[in-house]
Amino acid sequence: MNIKITHNWLLEYIDTKQDPYKLAELLTLCGPSVERVEKYKDDYVYDIEITSNRIDTACVWGIAQEVSAILPTLGSQAKMRFNPKQKYNFGSIADKIGKKDLLKVTIKDDNLCSRFTALVIKGVKVDKSPEFIKERLAACGINSINNLVDISNYVMLELGQPSHIFDYDKIKGGTMIMRNSKKGEKVTTLDGKTFELPGDDIVIEDGEGRLIDLAGIMGGQNSAVSPETKNIVLFVQTYNKTKVRRTSMTLGQRSLAVTYFEKGLDEERVETALVRELELILKYVGGEVASKLYDIYKNPYTPRTIKVDHGYINKRIGVGISKEKVLIILNSLGFETTDNNGKFSVTVPSFRKNDVKIKEDIVEEVARVYGYHNLPNNLQTTTYVAQPPEMARLFKYLYEVKNYLKHLGLNEVMNYSMIGDTLIKKLNIDTEKLLELKNPISEDLRYLRNSLIPSLVSNAKTNQGKLDEIEIFEISKIYIKRDKELPLEKRMLAIAVNTGFLRLKGLIEALFREFNAEVEMRKTSSFSFLDEDMGLEVFLGGKSMGYLGKLNAKFKNSMEIKDNLFISELDFDEIIKYFKNVGNVKKINPYAVIKLDYTFELGPNLTYSKIESRAKGNKRVAGLEVISLYKNKLTVRFYFQDEFRNLTEEEAKTELQKIVEKLSL
Repeated sequence: MNIKITHNWLLEYIDTKQDPYKLAELLTLCGPSVERVEKYKDDYVYDIEITSNRIDTACVWGIAQEVSAILPTLGSQAKMRFNPKQKYNFGSIADKIGKKDLLKVTIKDDNLCSRFTALVIKGVKVDKSPEFIKERLAACGINSINNLVDISNYVMLELGQPSHIFDYDKIKGGTMIMRNSKKGEKVTTLDGKTFELPGDDIVIEDGEGRLIDLAGIMGGQNSAVSPETKNIVLFVQTYNKTKVRRTSMTLGQRSLAVTYFEKGLDEERVETALVRELELILKYVGGEVASKLYDIYKNPYTPRTIKVDHGYINKRIGVGISKEKVLIILNSLGFETTDNNGKFSVTVPSFRKNDVKIKEDIVEEVARVYGYHNLPNNLQTTTYVAQPPEMARLFKYLYEVKNYLKHLGLNEVMNYSMIGDTLIKKLNIDTEKLLELKNPISEDLRYLRNSLIPSLVSNAKTNQGKLDEIEIFEISKIYIKRDKELPLEKRMLAIAVNTGFLRLKGLIEALFREFNAEVEMRKTSSFSFLDEDMGLEVFLGGKSMGYLGKLNAKFKNSMEIKDNLFISELDFDEIIKYFKNVGNVKKINPYAVIKLDYTFELGPNLTYSKIESRAKGNKRVAGLEVISLYKNKLTVRFYFQDEFRNLTEEEAKTELQKIVEKLSL
């Protein structure tokens, strides 16, 4: 978040002789970052970046507090002229407050609003704003509307607290009921937009049940101030920041007030803002307070005290900062301190309650104002901590498998972990087995995928016609839904090619051969994405690792894919458990090898896999090799060798005959 304030405005709160450019440089060194300083007529404008946990600095008062703490530490004079909290308080307006009860206020849920303050002011005159207010708002990028609205914006930039002004006569029955919205309710905001609310939003209705405010975001058009307005409700409050942000993001309705409310404001500053705004209204708009003061504040801030030793602070920072300097820094930032022989008790002000909670936070405040640039730049001694073995193994094989598949000619793709209704319908995926996102950024990214295949099929469709050969792979996580538990996350390897079934099978076999894992493949028809007649289940160590095969024709047609597509999905986390850097080794056999060829007639009961399995069961088979395949005629070359002596050709033929006979059984 960025804010703009002017130099002359800042000087009303801070006494300093520093020029704007140097002031910006010093402030940036130890506090909020000033991104630029620009000359504006007879003034200068600071454009300041505010970190989200320091919303208290998003105003003139907050920046003045930082300047008063930082500049003296860096050798430049700066001092707060006054404390707005002490100057603008309810006691200072006691003689102006009326006694009439002109509002009926109800807050249905304490979780909606942590502090609610309001006053009814009668006899106002809506007109143009004073020139100084218009000039300062214009310098800060805010257009002037009228004196009432401008004063509200002026105080927001000055004290960091948004407010709202209602036309009192438009609030039916003088009633304000704050509640959660109901799903489907509609409200029209000041900018003329009508919103259908999702429900559970903070709204205010009047005595006739009309929604007059989309709280924390924008007021209702039906209660807006107009040139005819004579009586107003000055309304200053703090809201549940989570609800405000959720409503704003859901509706896509942003405003400057939202950027304040969604970060969590200080309830104690509500009083300061109301009194300051009342002062400006009475001075520049006229009228008088006609009602009593409405202040609903059920859980006032209880100051938090943090105990920290002076030695602890210096040890953590790494330099010796005197006790006096530490206390000066903390006090100038608004903390209250006591010192008991170097044991500090630090009371946290209400505007820092959300970001200062432990003693390390105190150390950080001292260090940043002292100046990180003043700390020695010695490197801390470090101890190397090795990765857990399972993580080291994972990263090793992630890199090596991707690299190997790349060299086999495949291209890696990276997809979102989510899929949408389009793919789900075309691939007949059961949504009951998918995890649905509560607030998806797109309808095509609504569900967490439980398979990589839909994404790869979509990639193949996208590249159809652009490439003759499509060979792609992805290694990523899928999410398996579980009852009353977090989803099971599994890392999978998926491959899709249009270059043939044997090409895909060869790629899988080559991968396992490269990493010395013995793979077994069995015919299957139990995987929904596969054609019933062309699917294989992949096993390692007797355990199923996934599948490969031809994409089912109905899915091919629904996705409008022209060529046959062949797919595989394997459990990557499991397969790498079987990978080895070095395969099984055995000593070199010095005895002669006899080669014999045999041609088999393949059929439903005889596959190469069976031949290979049977051959490996014979101790005298040193290896086998496919020589040719013509139609269903497969010629295999067998290598026979004995461990203790030279075999005769007749002995080798006998061993081959044993293999053939067992295969024919």
